Amino acid sequence: MTDKELITVTIDKYTDLQRIKKANGDHCNPELDYQIKVTIAKLSSLGVSVEDITL
Repeated sequence: MTDKELITVTIDKYTDLQRIKKANGDHCNPELDYQIKVTIAKLSSLGVSVEDITL
């Protein structure tokens, strides 16, 4: 897998997690929050800023 493919897959995962979080409304889900934090860290390590793609 190329770096570009890895970035694309990770962005897709991040946007999926964001949609799930939005659909949950005010429901607290610590696992979802953790998965989002880890995905943000991965994207950051790949040089991708999530500011522009955060819901």
